[in-house]
Amino acid sequence: MRIASFFSLMLALVAFLPASSQADRIRDLVDIQGVRENSLIGYGLVVGLDGSGDQTMQTPFTTQTLTNMLSQLGITVPAGTNMQLKNVAAVMVTAKLPAFGRAGQAIDVVVSSMGNAKSLRGGTLLMTPLKGVDNQVYALAQGNVLVGGAGAGAGAAAGGSSVQVNQLAGGRITNGAVIERELPSTFGSSNLIMLQLKQDDFSMAQRVSDAINRSGLGGSATPVDSRTIQVIAPRGNSSQVRFLADVQNLDVNIGVQDAKVIVNSRTGSVVMNREVTLQSCAIAQGNLSVTINQQNVVSQPDTPLAGGQTVVTPQTEISLQQGGGALQRVNASANLNNVVRALNSLGATPMELMSILQAMQSAGCLRAKLEII
Repeated sequence: MRIASFFSLMLALVAFLPASSQADRIRDLVDIQGVRENSLIGYGLVVGLDGSGDQTMQTPFTTQTLTNMLSQLGITVPAGTNMQLKNVAAVMVTAKLPAFGRAGQAIDVVVSSMGNAKSLRGGTLLMTPLKGVDNQVYALAQGNVLVGGAGAGAGAAAGGSSVQVNQLAGGRITNGAVIERELPSTFGSSNLIMLQLKQDDFSMAQRVSDAINRSGLGGSATPVDSRTIQVIAPRGNSSQVRFLADVQNLDVNIGVQDAKVIVNSRTGSVVMNREVTLQSCAIAQGNLSVTINQQNVVSQPDTPLAGGQTVVTPQTEISLQQGGGALQRVNASANLNNVVRALNSLGATPMELMSILQAMQSAGCLRAKLEII
């Protein structure tokens, strides 16, 4: 098994990454403290299914829920009645209450089966209260559930046709809930605004603070720690909206970022940035042998009187060998891109690649933070 072609795509994209020093907008780097979504959850019933609902023998809570709902509508179900509810499914409903959400505003909801229903396709969610962590009802959900369908395509292995069926036990309702209760907001009541970096970085916190102070927008910023910047802004909702709109569009030179390599252990995909470098090392992994030898190459002018300058260029020789196969050598700059390309050409598996990267980091020759997710 060869490394997936995703490697080749990602490595090609690395070559087109912008230079290490670039400018980003503040809106892409920070969040505003207190301006966030809140999770909502509810329990309800989906009806109108085509025989693909819960099997009541294994999910008695579906029958109990339907009995309670019918009693509230004035319908009494005799005790001991065996209801065959193949067209009904018990579901959990989740949604996000947006910041500054107002009563009457519609939001999307996600519907997920919690029983043994085979499919929610064609079903209708009955009115479901959505509660917050304080057990208060903030929205009401109801509507037709949209479930992804089945698709046909060409079979790669047999050369014929294949059918791919999507997950049918869950779906979405666009604008399926209406906000009934608003969250109290203190926005604009204080002249202090806290900006939170999406990634903690002392140098980035200082750069964002300096950019705000140089902008001349009337506010002053002070970095509190590696993630938080305290900004003194005009008081009042309208004034702070205009101030933050201008601040979010300011450009910040993000400078040199931390060297990082991220490996997905399930798919084998590898993502790295330009700051990843390598030092000399030798690694043996199974029948794969990797040797990285870093040396300086001196380039001198042809004649002493030519007027040129002697240039010393760091050069890395990467040697790879699989079993008793031929030894491959690659002369290139000291970066992980060339190592992964060479391993891909030898047919290394994703698990072998992850093991090699871990060994390189343990040996101290991979100058980057390795994250395996």
